[in-house]
Amino acid sequence: MTEPTTNAIGASFGKLSYLVVDDFENFRLSMRQILRNCGADKIESVANASAAVQYCAYNHVDVVLCDYNLGEGKNGQHILEELRHKKLLKRSSLFLMVTAETSKEMVMGAREYQPDGYLTKPINRAMLEKRLGGLIAQRNALLPINREIDRENFPEAISLCLQTLPSQPRYKTWLMKTLADLYYQVGDFSHALKIHDDVLSQRDLSWARLGRGKILIANQNYDDAAATLKELVSQHPDYMEAYDLLAEALEKQGRPTQAQQILEKAAEHSPNALLRHKHLATLASSNQDMPTASKAWRQTVSLGTYSIHDNSEHYLALGQSLSDLSEGDSSSEAAAHADEALTILRRMEKRFAGQEDIKLRSRIIQSRVHAGQDRMNEAQSALDSIADELDPDLMHPDACLDYAKTLFRLGREKDAKGLLNALAIRCSDNPLLLQKIESLLDEPVGFRQKLQARSLNRDGIKAFEAGNLEEAVTTFNRALDIVPSHAALNLNLVQVLMKQHQDTTGDRELLKRCERCLEKLVDLPEQHRQHRRLISLRKKLEGMMS
Repeated sequence: MTEPTTNAIGASFGKLSYLVVDDFENFRLSMRQILRNCGADKIESVANASAAVQYCAYNHVDVVLCDYNLGEGKNGQHILEELRHKKLLKRSSLFLMVTAETSKEMVMGAREYQPDGYLTKPINRAMLEKRLGGLIAQRNALLPINREIDRENFPEAISLCLQTLPSQPRYKTWLMKTLADLYYQVGDFSHALKIHDDVLSQRDLSWARLGRGKILIANQNYDDAAATLKELVSQHPDYMEAYDLLAEALEKQGRPTQAQQILEKAAEHSPNALLRHKHLATLASSNQDMPTASKAWRQTVSLGTYSIHDNSEHYLALGQSLSDLSEGDSSSEAAAHADEALTILRRMEKRFAGQEDIKLRSRIIQSRVHAGQDRMNEAQSALDSIADELDPDLMHPDACLDYAKTLFRLGREKDAKGLLNALAIRCSDNPLLLQKIESLLDEPVGFRQKLQARSLNRDGIKAFEAGNLEEAVTTFNRALDIVPSHAALNLNLVQVLMKQHQDTTGDRELLKRCERCLEKLVDLPEQHRQHRRLISLRKKLEGMMS
């Protein structure tokens, strides 16, 4: 296929609408003139992000030429991110990032939202005509397909891809990738996999290997998916989508620690991707790695300053993780974590002032931060400031969980348990929430104590399985010194004591110790996963004592 002629280029430029985004008026005027010389007619220009987003919200734009650096506030990456998130650009629209900066950090960050191309300043007509002309030619050739995808008419888009392949060999790669994505969208994984395998049999293309990994995950073939994606990441360390998909595969395998490590590497390569930092923070929190979680939440909050993805939940999560890090620690580092938590929560109250429950949730965590630093007067004062809002029947479940956690820290164990029991009844159809309630009832302590108790529990189980009953009893008792009401730990100890009773001449004191363990669990909610086990062991103990 021959290159478009000058007249053809002028005609194609002239049919489209353009938006130039740059904070320097001289550059906007210069770009307008260059575009006109290329044949463009419908050209609009704006100086900042808010004007750009607003213009795209009310006008169809075929081509956006956006500078990366726009002074104070949102940059070009933020604009692209928001336009993609709000679906203000059609698939046929072109977004070109214009920049004098070529740092890896900038390029990697912008690439996360897939601009159609980059233009490096200074720009002249020949450069723009060549770079944009090729993109416009591709846009026009594939326009019918993209229109159907915008309409979510995927079967028709698939049909058009198949029809276009023989007539447009120049765009074969785009067509094959789009076709595979469309098959995936409609759930036809076998056809999608065949396309990727056919492509890979001819040429080792990263997108085909990524797509293959995605389909393997969809088919629950996590081992092969992880192996495929590990190799892809190894050979293409800047291919960020592969890191995200590999982390997903590892999580599905039940390997959250390895998944976290992959996301940490990804965050180093591309430090400006808010959603990846959020995923890392969430994963690290579930892994009880609070230093990493705090660092990732801190980055999430920072990147959210001008992002469409900014959210009060990020501030709350950062405050919670810093609270965990500072709790029960009198070091200067812990005090700094506590101060940072209070600062970030106060900033959140101002930033999201009109949002429901913001003050309530902020003050609950602030109270816990103060309690963790043994400042009980300040802790109570924080709760007093929201006394009128502390109605468990009206509070959001997440706020109730936070409130219960704070009550435990204040030594109000009975109030905390009552609150959690009522919440379990109110949300009995929410298994994820019930699991959180169980965890808090079992381990109403800081994350360091949780880690210690869990480690001792594992050691106790190993000792029991090895037949070292006395060592198991000692280990479980040490764990229970940390979390006295932990259901699984108490029941584990009961089982060991029963085994000791069976293996000895029938020491009745062992059974009395079992009774004391079970008495600790008298208020265990029926919804708790250990409740059936509790009933079973209680009946067994009654039989042994009769």
